[in-house]
Parts: sequence; C-alpha cells; structure tokens
Amino acid sequence: MLNPLIQALLILQDRDLKRLGLEAQAKSVPGDIARVEQKIAEEKAVIEASRMEVRELETKKKLLETEIGSAESKVALYRTQQLSIRKNDEYQAMGHQIETVQAEIAELEGRELEVMYSIDEAKNRFVAAEAELKANISGHEGRIAMLREREASLGAELKGVQAEVALARAPVEPLKLRVYDRIAVRNHPVVVAIHGDKCGGCHLKVSGEVESAARGKTVDPLAQLPTCDQCGRIVYWEG
Repeated sequence: MLNPLIQALLILQDRDLKRLGLEAQAKSVPGDIARVEQKIAEEKAVIEASRMEVRELETKKKLLETEIGSAESKVALYRTQQLSIRKNDEYQAMGHQIETVQAEIAELEGRELEVMYSIDEAKNRFVAAEAELKANISGHEGRIAMLREREASLGAELKGVQAEVALARAPVEPLKLRVYDRIAVRNHPVVVAIHGDKCGGCHLKVSGEVESAARGKTVDPLAQLPTCDQCGRIVYWEG
C-alpha cells in the first residue's frame, strides 16, 4: 500500500497534469484564431483585388471614351475649318488630317471594345470569386466563433482545475511541496513508480539506496523524498 504522502503527491500530480493540459490548449486558441483571421484577410484581399480589376478596367474605358470624344471634336472642328478653305492643296491637307484623326478614333474604339470584353470577363470572375470566397469567409467566421466558445469553456474548466490543484496541495507539507515544485519546473510527471529496478520516468536504473527508500512502508516526515539518481524525479515502490 502506498504511503499517504506519495498518494497525496500522486493526486496533486494528476490535477497538475490536467491543469497543464488545459493551459496548453487554452494557450493554443489565440494562435488558432489568428490563423483563421489571417485566412479571412487573405480571402477578402482576393475579393478586393478582383473588384479593383473591374474598377481599373472601367476607368480605362472612361479614359478611352474621353479620348474618343476629344478626337471626334477635333474631326468636327477640322471639317468646319475645311469648309472655309479655298486652296485645293490646303483642303487636301486638312482632309488628310481628318483621315488621320479618324484612324486614331477607329484604333481607340477597337481598344475600347477590347476593354469592354475584358470588363465583362472580369465581372464574371469577380461574381464567381466573391460567391466562393464569401462562403469560405462565412466558414472561417463560424470556426472563429467555435474557437472563442472553446476558449471560454477552457477558461472556466481551468479555473475549476486550478481550485482542485489548490485543494490537492493543502495536505502536503511545504518542504515536500518545494521538492515537488522544483522537479515540476523541468520534469513531468514528477512522481513515478520504480519498475523492476528502473525509474518510471527516465527508465534508467536507480541505486540500491533509492530503491530501499522507495520500498519503505512508512516515510519519516523529516526524511527526504526518494528521488531518481539520474533524472531527479520522486520515485515510489508500487509493491
């Protein structure tokens, strides 16, 4: 039968391990939320890039429309001026200028038509991408809601376990707690059984003195807790 001190330390260890597990889970949640939020930001950036593509094409179309309007005004002016020209060579020169501007208009209208096709294609891509990405974002937001619920649940559970840890520490005298706490900083589990002649923590052989101390049926309150020669964990004999 285990001595009361080892039993108390094993109970404390059980509560501590549960606490550590919950703390690790709670610590990971903010990172998980941040990663999902990053995905949402990326999805939104894709939507905005698609929207900007449409806007840029529409701006390009408006600029072309302005250029075409300016060129058409120039043609109208040239035609008006041509009516007042009396010399044949000057008349022909003006006609050549009109043809040149009309060729520019035709080229601009061709570019405008290409841009219009590009706008239609970009809009179709935007609509398709927006629908898919918004569905993804909705899923991500649902994931964040679940993570926040889990964070709150873990927080509440952790408070309960912390209270259990405090209760489990109460029966253990301060000197023994200091030994336990010192080991807990570097090693978990802190309290392990000896299997055969080996430590249940590091699986290395313990000395005869440590094994004898671990086999004791009672523990002197002033005595040191038996600890592994190799890893320093508290050891006990299961019997």
